[in-house]
This record gives sequence, C-alpha cells and structure tokens, in this order.
Amino acid sequence: MVADEPSLIEAASGTQFDLVIADLSFPVSSGENVARLLKRLNPELKAIILSVYDEQTVADECFAARSKGFVLKRSASTDLLAAVEAVLGGGTYISPACCTQTEKVKAMAGTMQNVVK
Repeated sequence: MVADEPSLIEAASGTQFDLVIADLSFPVSSGENVARLLKRLNPELKAIILSVYDEQTVADECFAARSKGFVLKRSASTDLLAAVEAVLGGGTYISPACCTQTEKVKAMAGTMQNVVK
C-alpha cells in the first residue's frame, strides 16, 4: 500500500506486481489521473481503478490508459472480487452499475429528444 505519489512511482517502477488496485482520486501532481500515471510508469501493469464516478467517459478514459478494470466504490464490496478474477484471468471488468447508469442516461436522452420533436 502506498500513501503518496513518490511511493507510488517507486513501487510501480521498481516492483513487479500481478495487479494494482488504485483510487482514481489518488492525488497526482502532473495533472494526469492515476490510471495514466500507472500506464506511463509501467505499460504492462494490470490495474483496476476504483471510482465514485459512474459516467462511461470516466471508465473509457481509464481503459484508454490501459487499465484492465473499473469498479465503482459504491459497489466495490460486491464487484471487486469479480474484477480481480477477471483481470488476473486475462480479461477486463467494469462495474455493472456503471453500464446501467450509462444506459439510463442514453435512454433518457433519447426520450428527451422524442419529447422535443
């Protein structure tokens, strides 16, 4: 476990881990998020990102940074084990609640467009 950016940089650069679980809100001084920092430090590192944000764009940004999993904090108690198993098994994982929220937003946008027409 690391508590600050220098410790994270040292750990991610010098140690081989099977998996890293990181909080998206982990403070990073360079202006990038922790997912991008981990990618820059070790492109082969498997990472699962925890987040309070359920927007698909946030998950997409983490996956673009080569994260292998995206777990919502509110559902971590039920999703984290499945995410770890999926990622260590060579797959990817996204909290189902994130997809559900995205689908709801898209459906609502479609409904609103129908109302406006």
